[in-house]
Amino acid sequence: MTSTSAQPEAEAAAPASRRKVLQALSGLMVGMFVSILASTVVANALPRIITELQGTQTVYTWIVTAELLAMTATVPLWGKMADLYNKKLLIQLSLGLFVVGSLIAGLTPNVEILIVSRVVQGVGAGGMTALSMVVMAAMIPPRELGRYAGIFGAVFGVGTVAGPLIGGVLVDTSWLGWRWCFLLGVPFTIVAIILLQRTLDLPVVRKEVKVDYLGALLITVGVSTLLIWSSLAGNQFEWGSWWTVGLVSGGVIVLALAVWVESRAAEPIIPLAIFKNRTVALATIASALVGVAMFGGTVFLSQYFQVALGKSPTVAGLMSLPMVFGLLISSTVAGQLITRTGRWKGFLVAGGVVMLGGMGLLGTIDGQTGTVLLGVYMAVLGIGVGMLMQNLVLAAQNDVPAQDLGSTTSVLTFFRSMGGTIGVSALGAVLANRVTTLMTEKLGPMAAAGGGGGGDPHAVPDISKLPAPVVRVIQDVYATATAELFLIGVPLTALALVAVLFIKEKPLATLSGEERLAKERAAAAAGH
Repeated sequence: MTSTSAQPEAEAAAPASRRKVLQALSGLMVGMFVSILASTVVANALPRIITELQGTQTVYTWIVTAELLAMTATVPLWGKMADLYNKKLLIQLSLGLFVVGSLIAGLTPNVEILIVSRVVQGVGAGGMTALSMVVMAAMIPPRELGRYAGIFGAVFGVGTVAGPLIGGVLVDTSWLGWRWCFLLGVPFTIVAIILLQRTLDLPVVRKEVKVDYLGALLITVGVSTLLIWSSLAGNQFEWGSWWTVGLVSGGVIVLALAVWVESRAAEPIIPLAIFKNRTVALATIASALVGVAMFGGTVFLSQYFQVALGKSPTVAGLMSLPMVFGLLISSTVAGQLITRTGRWKGFLVAGGVVMLGGMGLLGTIDGQTGTVLLGVYMAVLGIGVGMLMQNLVLAAQNDVPAQDLGSTTSVLTFFRSMGGTIGVSALGAVLANRVTTLMTEKLGPMAAAGGGGGGDPHAVPDISKLPAPVVRVIQDVYATATAELFLIGVPLTALALVAVLFIKEKPLATLSGEERLAKERAAAAAGH
């Protein structure tokens, strides 16, 4: 018997037609395209931006880290609000913040304001990243989610393909320039907001509860403190210094307080109970490690192409295509096969193995690595990431109550982003330290003048203004340091594979998140 109080909710959760789902997802896809484009279009522009705004290697890292940090810190809050408030309004708000951040970045007069604008962009991207998967899970059953996740994989691929190419062309076109790398996303974002207004229709479940803002603040402060330490250690101060003791101790204490607050909150930002679920716990560990290895290694590939191999921004964009196509093909094919067969663990394990191989291969690169061989290595890494990343979210969403879908999705996204942010900041500090050390070893006194360029020794060198013998040394230094980053990523990827192996495969549910939620509430009402 179904209680009468649950009838309206059951009716509200009626299955949507495929056409209606695709219409509703159109705005999400444009929004996802914008967020991917914003991160990839900047990659090839960064060396030019740093040169023009007179930034250092540390600033190079922070322009990437600032967005990742803001995105990471705000993802849990966006995910929790998705469980409580209007998902449609929240996702439009996140896109609006993204527009503001993009405009500030495009008009920035210096690197300091650029970093602030990246923080604003990151807050918006955090909402887009967390909420897109939450909305998909609310509308689509896990059994069917693979097919649509494949479509999102294609959008991800197109955005990633288009980003470096567009960025390279903009940077190399004198009457446009790198500022348009930020301004380009603004019209796309506005289109996404309009499309979502017209097509997305989700039932609003209003709960009279208070968001745990104290928990959110403590999580943000604790994570930010550790990330700031990981980005500055080894460069601004020694790893074994009192600064390290203070920042790490402070971050750990604040996070311990956050756990205490979350354990007592009525509506915690990160419900600690979900970690009792084995699938969620293991998927979270794997997501964090994948984030460290993937973001930490690949974000510096564009710098490797331009500094170590001497390529132009446009050519650097073209050189990233093998990894993108590998990711695009594997995520799309895996999504279709998961929907057809209902089996998903094999793709996670295969993805972990292939990604491990890709990281190991990229750990062998140097200044003389051929373009074809480099493309093969990158394609292998892309194939592994494509099979692994999105399906970890699917496995976790399938194994939790519908009322926890938002929190679970945001937790996985949070830890993957946190892993990526730690990877970029910590490995960026390692790269800067290694480059400085190797430059000093090979150039001696000239290294103190920025490789002979007359600038800061920590500055990213402009090889077009340096003599040929010095250029060859600098290219060798950057190639060696970049390869070492991928070697650091190998054991981390291996740990991710171990976590995936222990995830237990469970049949995919055939009800959407809204249908599951209505069923759970009906059962709870009948129990009373």
